Amino acid sequence: MDGDGDADGDVDVDRDMAVDVDAMSAGAEHLTERIALTPAAQELIQRLSATHGPLMFHQSGGCCDGSSPMCYPASEFRTGAADVLLGRLTVPGVAEAVDFWMAADQFARWRHTHLTVDVVPGRGGGFSLEAPEGVRFLIRSRLFSEEERARLGD
Repeated sequence: MDGDGDADGDVDVDRDMAVDVDAMSAGAEHLTERIALTPAAQELIQRLSATHGPLMFHQSGGCCDGSSPMCYPASEFRTGAADVLLGRLTVPGVAEAVDFWMAADQFARWRHTHLTVDVVPGRGGGFSLEAPEGVRFLIRSRLFSEEERARLGD
């Protein structure tokens, strides 16, 4: 057993302990989304979901591949009070929404940016599900406009 999982190596999800920023901004007249997917990312998620079932993302903000979004089966990664739920992504052809989580300290630095999950050629490291596909997920970002920031309450 490692420090993050149970005896068989799976990591449990504890969604009750995490912060949901969508819920925090749900009262806004026009919800400003913090996270989006490119068509290439949607297509890859469709394939991964067909193989692995429900999915989720986590971005830790650590060094190396920790700054890349990592895709896991939804039931195999524990989130908690040190994580922020940026959004529940709807992907055509995928039955369940794909939650995107970020480490709270990383979110504190990136809260002023809109993030888009994309796919690029190359193999990332770590345990992200796309690694065997010869591609990796990548975050593209832009600053929120003043209007978007006002809707978010930032």
